[in-house]
Amino acid sequence: MSSRDFINQESAFGAHNYHPLNVVIERAKGVWVWDVEGKKYMDCLAAYSAVNQGHCHPKIIETLKQQAEKCTLTSRAFYNDQLGPFYQQLSELLGYEKVLPMNTGAEAVETAIKAARRWGYRIKGIADGQAEILVFDGNFHGRTTTVVGFSSDEAYQADFGPFTPGFKIVPYGDLAAVEAAMNGNVCAMLIEPIQGEAGIIMPPAGYLQALRKLADKHNCLLISDEIQAGLGRTGKMLCCQHENVRPDLVILGKALSGGVYPVSAVVGDDKVLSVFEPGSHGSTYGGNPLGAAVARTALSVLVDEGMVENSRKLGAYALERLRKLNSPHIKDVRGLGLWIGIEVHEATGGARPFCEALRDLGMLCKETHDYVIRFAPPLMISKEDLDWALAQLEAVLSGPVPAAK
Repeated sequence: MSSRDFINQESAFGAHNYHPLNVVIERAKGVWVWDVEGKKYMDCLAAYSAVNQGHCHPKIIETLKQQAEKCTLTSRAFYNDQLGPFYQQLSELLGYEKVLPMNTGAEAVETAIKAARRWGYRIKGIADGQAEILVFDGNFHGRTTTVVGFSSDEAYQADFGPFTPGFKIVPYGDLAAVEAAMNGNVCAMLIEPIQGEAGIIMPPAGYLQALRKLADKHNCLLISDEIQAGLGRTGKMLCCQHENVRPDLVILGKALSGGVYPVSAVVGDDKVLSVFEPGSHGSTYGGNPLGAAVARTALSVLVDEGMVENSRKLGAYALERLRKLNSPHIKDVRGLGLWIGIEVHEATGGARPFCEALRDLGMLCKETHDYVIRFAPPLMISKEDLDWALAQLEAVLSGPVPAAK
């Protein structure tokens, strides 16, 4: 079958809840992918930061194969020999006491919300049913009904209500607005340290530190959603570490398994995660031995192969080059590590034609919020490959506005 055949098949039999670029990927290795016709592309999206370690990393794949032949699922009705070591490795890596495993990022967000509310009632003493969580304008934390209920994007909410109460949206980056929204019923603040889906939106310098101080002042939790920003993407193991901030809860997913298997987790100290007791929360697949084994190797690869430092070093280099690019189309270039947003002017008509032009040159990026090209290659990218990618960006952004396809 050709690429067009596969695209038509998806269109005929699948719900139309995505709008992919017209490329059909058959295999992948490192930073490169190949379509069904054999054309080679550099992946500069990395599955929204899920393949930070590169596609099909041989050590992660070997772990997957070995564990798949031994034991894949026990449920949490029994112990398994992979979950405890995963807990310890992740706890020690990030400097926390406890881990609660789930599968998808959205599940982990829901888990953190439940933890924060129960902490608010049982530890802070908020009256029953009155707990509030502060969230931020432009947020993206997943697509469950609860989570889209506090989105500020109408497209995520249209005809999905009614929504879960107990969330208050405040402007991202506005410290005074957060202070004004505080009251005795606030149990937590839930924030992305950099807003990815909103267009790689950076908070003001010192903002996360200031939120940490506000959380301490008002006796509420600070929850950092690091599903996209964490695990090396910004040049630190956690994005909040750039400001030496230690959240009460950290939400992880995506790269926790290196893009091989769905694994997510909420990480925190016993003072928060001890609010759960047997039967109060869980998942049949959460903490399964296959996922735990894969995640252990995925974490080891990040550390042992210096991918976090590579992201810091090459990300700074890429930002410098892109900011020097003299293009009439570019409105802003922003980011941290190998997580960069290139915003084009509205007069261009949007970022998608640029992404389509890059695809034709053998490079895969994706637009977000209409006018931002998201540039986020796997963290193991070499400088040589990065230079090639930057050359493609420079070529497309220096020429005329590409025609929409």
